[in-house]
Formats: sequence, structure tokens, C-alpha cells
Amino acid sequence: MRTDQFLAHHGVSRNPFAEEDAQTDQVFKALCVEVHHPAWDKVYGDPADPATSLVFGEKGAGKTAMRLQIADTIRRHNDTAAEGEAIWLVEYDDFNPLLDRFADRLPARKGRDAEHVLAEWKLWDHMDGVLSIAVTDLIDRLIDKTRLDRRAVKKLDPSQRRDLMLLAAFYDDSTGAPQSERWKRLRRVVGYPSWRATGWFLIGLAVTTAIFGAIIYQQAWEWLSWPWTYVAAAAGWVPWISKWVARKLLARGVGANVRVLRRDRGALTGSLMRVRARDLDNQPIPNRRRTDDRYELLGKLLGILQTLGYGGVMVLVDRVDEPHLLEGRVEAIRDFVWSMLDNKFLRQPGLGFKLLLPAELQEHLNREGRDFHQRARLDKQNVVPTLDWTADSLTDLANARLAACAGGDTAPTVRELIDPAVSDQRLADALRSLRTPRHLFKFLFRLISTHCNEHTEQNPTWQIEQPTFEAVLAVYAREQASIDRGLSGAT
Repeated sequence: MRTDQFLAHHGVSRNPFAEEDAQTDQVFKALCVEVHHPAWDKVYGDPADPATSLVFGEKGAGKTAMRLQIADTIRRHNDTAAEGEAIWLVEYDDFNPLLDRFADRLPARKGRDAEHVLAEWKLWDHMDGVLSIAVTDLIDRLIDKTRLDRRAVKKLDPSQRRDLMLLAAFYDDSTGAPQSERWKRLRRVVGYPSWRATGWFLIGLAVTTAIFGAIIYQQAWEWLSWPWTYVAAAAGWVPWISKWVARKLLARGVGANVRVLRRDRGALTGSLMRVRARDLDNQPIPNRRRTDDRYELLGKLLGILQTLGYGGVMVLVDRVDEPHLLEGRVEAIRDFVWSMLDNKFLRQPGLGFKLLLPAELQEHLNREGRDFHQRARLDKQNVVPTLDWTADSLTDLANARLAACAGGDTAPTVRELIDPAVSDQRLADALRSLRTPRHLFKFLFRLISTHCNEHTEQNPTWQIEQPTFEAVLAVYAREQASIDRGLSGAT
């Protein structure tokens, strides 16, 4: 008996339990993205005033699904949002490139050891990561005519245009085109007057032209043998050379201290040469290892986005247990995440973080001392300590997936797939023991497959018998316990 035959009998056109990972789950993405966990309202909050939330959930509990749901909800919100009420989304969830670049900056001995790498990783490195993702996405949209209304750029005042160009120079991390080329394209879109930064170059060119023009005009060729001729010509270039050296040193400082990115220092120097000295005076520059400059740069980015019609920024933090450098070790994940838990960082006006974290970190959180809790102020962060699923919520989730994959007006349920000999209470207890959507899907997929393997197409049985249900559940429970012990041992 084929599984599609069994499901078709119940009006289901595709297997709703074949996928386990939300990122590749087409049923979830296409049909079930609006089926939310009971804690959804607390996590998502109000887009009119983005707030920070911390969610702790075990593997398979739906953290990534919740991230995808938040992203989808924000996009739909932006489609209908009034001027100034849209939300800028930053998906801070791919940490491998950031950690790899960071480790490459360290001495060879430290760069190979996760403990040493994480000991060097600080809050400002997280801030640089968030800024690079947000700024790169903003530049992508500005230079692509189809993705952002360029008329909004005209609302930027001169200081915001300067801020945008500096942010682009420091944090643009696109691999689609050379940084220098993207900076020039952005300069044209924004209308930044970089020609005003060419004064010293023009003076040097004018002095050189005047000296050698006089030689040609007066045919005073003997001047070419005088050293003072070249000294005078070189003197005209001293201000420009001084500027170049200053910008070169500035670019070197940024390249050395923005440790999560690989900056082309030549391209950065070239961009900074096109910025007037007055536009750099007293501006925050990330050429030191501290948070002060980054907070100011975040504030400037928020101001630019508000002018472009975005009322706030939401940062989604997920998959912190996946970077290969951390090797899934809870202590390493803790060190990486804890550097981000700073109340000043997490509660900036107009900026909300959604941190979707492994459940194992909750235990470490409870062990931290007073200083940590004073800095993190978790009492203000909308903490969801466990992403629990009840039997009823898992039943609703399974039924929603069955209904999404059903054709016509039929709405099959899990209860209809299983023989009445399995009581409602027994079914609820079994689903409760599975704990997470991932375990639920794996169990139901195996249950249906096992049932179909026990019957022929010529003599089908359209409900799963009690012995099959109990046998599959027992085997799956043992496997689940073994996996749990393995994860517990890894921590």
C-alpha cells in the first residue's frame, strides 16, 4: 500500500509530514506560515514600536519557523504600511562568514581555538555584524531601481547623505561588485557632492601646470635642470599627500578594528579621499575597539531609515548553534551570545531584537551572577523561557498541515487517520510526549509509512491500528530518549 494512496483516501494530495526543517519545508512556507505558536504575540509584539524578545527552545521546537513567520509578517506589514510605519528587517543568522573573518585576524594559535576566538569577540563585533548586514541591504536597494523608491532619497538632508556615504564606506559587504564601484553608484544615487573633496588635488595640479607651463611658454628649458623647479612642483602636492596619508591611516584603522569584515583598504582609502575633511570632523568612525562609535553609527542608520519611510528596525537572531567554529558546544554558544546581551544595545529606541536561542542556554542563564543580570536586564526583554507545545497545540498544528495539503472542502484530522481503539486521551498523551513539531512530523511520517508497509494495495486499511500505533511510538520514544541523552552529553 502506497502512502499517497492512503493520504488520497483521506483527501490529502501530498504528504504534510515529509519535511522536518522549516527552511526547506514547502508546506510550511506556502500554506502554513500563519499557523503560530501560542507565544507568538509576546514574541512578535507591535511593529509600531519594535521591542526585544528572547525565546529559548529545544531543537525542533520551531525557532527557525518563528523567524520565517516574523520575516513574512513584516513583509506583509510593509506592503500595506503607511508612510513612516514600515519596518526594516535585518536577518542576523549566518555567523560562519563573520566568525571566520574574525578568527583570521587573530594570531595563528588563537585563531584555531574557539575558546580564544570567543574570548576576543566583543559586543562591538556583533554591532559591526548587524551594521554590515543592514547597510549592505540598504545599498542593494538604493542602487537597484526596482527595489526602493528613489524619490525617498531626495528627503535626505546633506548630513544624512554624508552619513550614508560613510556607512557605505565602512560597512558595505557585497560580493556582487567591487566596493569602489558600488560606492560610486551610491554617490550618484544619493547626490553626494564628492567633487568638493578634490580641492587639494586641483591645487597640486594647478601648481604643477603653472610651473611647467611657464617653462614651455618662456622656453626656459634650463629650469628643468634646477632642483628648485621640482621642489616647487612637489610643494603644491604636499596638502594632497598629507590628506592621502591621513585617509590611508584612517582606512587602516577601520580595516583593523572592524574585525568581522574584510575591507579592501585601497578601496576604502579611495572612498575616504572623496569625502571632504569637514564631513569627517567629529564623526563616529569604527577605527577603535569600543562601542561608542558603533552606537552613534547605529543611530545615524536609524535616522536615515526613518527619513526613507521606516519607523523602526527589527533584527532576527537565529541559528546561533550552527557556526562550525562553535561545534555545537553550549559553552561556546553561551560565550558568543552573552556578549550581545546588553540592555543598552537591546533596548535602543526604534530597534528591536528577536533572539531565538537554544533551550540549553536557559540553564546557563540561571547560573549567571548579579553583574550579568544588571547588564542584560532580562526583566525588560520579553523572555519566553521555554517554547513549549501542548498536546492540543501539536494536534492543531498537524491538523492545519493536513488541511493545507487537502483538496476541495475536506478537512481531515489526525484523529481520523487513527483507529478509534486508540482513545482520544491516549492520542493526546502520545502527542504530548513528542514535545516538538519536528518530533511530531517525524513520528507521523514513520507511523503512516509503517502502516502502509503492513498492507497491500488490494487489501488496504484506511485507519492506523492500535498495535501499529503503539509499536511505532515505543520505538520512536526510545530513539528520542537516546538523542536527548546525546544532546545532554554534548552540553
